[in-house]
Formats: sequence, C-alpha cells, structure tokens
Amino acid sequence: MTMAWIWTGMVVLSLLFGLITGQTAAVGAAALQGAQAAVELCLSMAGILCLWTGIMEIMNRCGLASRLARLFRPLLRCLLPAASRDEETLAAVSANVSANLLGLGNAATPLGIQAARRMARGCQGIASDELCRLVVLNTASIQLLPTTVAGVRAACGCQTPFDILPAVWVSSVLSVSGGLLMAKLLSHLWRN
Repeated sequence: MTMAWIWTGMVVLSLLFGLITGQTAAVGAAALQGAQAAVELCLSMAGILCLWTGIMEIMNRCGLASRLARLFRPLLRCLLPAASRDEETLAAVSANVSANLLGLGNAATPLGIQAARRMARGCQGIASDELCRLVVLNTASIQLLPTTVAGVRAACGCQTPFDILPAVWVSSVLSVSGGLLMAKLLSHLWRN
C-alpha cells in the first residue's frame, strides 16, 4: 500500500511540475514512451521467465532439483537445526535455496513462504532466530546463475548477459555470509 502512495505521489508531482514549467507535452510523451518500454520489457521478461520455469520443471521431473536440494541439507541442518527436525520444512527450505541458487526467485518465493509458515508454527507471532536466518538466506541468496538479471540485461539489448557471473558470485557469497553473521550476532545481543 505504501508503494502505491509513493508511485501516485511521483506521478502527481511530475504532472504538477509539467504544468508549472509548461512542459505538459513532454511529460505526456515521456509517460507514453515509458509505458511502451514497460510493456516491451514485461513481454521479453515473460518469455525468459517461462524458459527458466520450464527448465526448473524439467529438473523437478527428472529428479535433478531434489538431488541438488539434498546437497544443501547438511549445511541447512547446521544453520536451521530446529527446522531440520521436520522433513517437510527441510525439504521446502532445501528446494527454496536450490531455486535461489539457479536465480529463479519467482519459483523460490512460494517455497520460501511454505517453509516460513511451517517454521512459524508455535512462535506466537514472534519470529524465531531460525526464521530470521531463513529470511536472510532468501533476501541475500547465493546465485550460481542469475537468470532473472541476465534476462533483464538481454531484454535491454546486452549481447553478453551472463558476463556478470564472477561479480554476482562474489557479491552473493559476501551478502549471505555477512547477513548470516549479523543474524547470529544480533540473536546473541538480543538475548542479553
């Protein structure tokens, strides 16, 4: 709701400044050009998202996604010991991390919500330390293939959309490590 007010405010301010400066024709042209660019980007992104969602579905059907999720279970058992006692929660977290690793944030979101709901049971409305660590893992996810970002770059005309891989790997490892360390530190400080 807040974002709706922010966007509405920005549009109203743009129109007001266009009226005040006598640039209403330029504001109207910019609005039409922006709308056209938004539709083109959405259509090109829809194709890319369909491609990678299809790849994720193929990985699910052939069992590759579950094998990838099994690779993360030992690490997740260390990070989320209480959640790992429930096999369904651990499976949802593992699948969520796997989808984030492949850069499929749209596919990872429902799995993360499912895992968070299962982890929030019995918390009486207060997030546990493990639930906070799950949020950190989702917010600052490690990505092996940043498919969504590469899709946006390709839609905007980039000839080599995956040339950002080394930077993405370093920044995502640093962000997850820093986020998990801060979550651990804050959980200890909060208790004292």
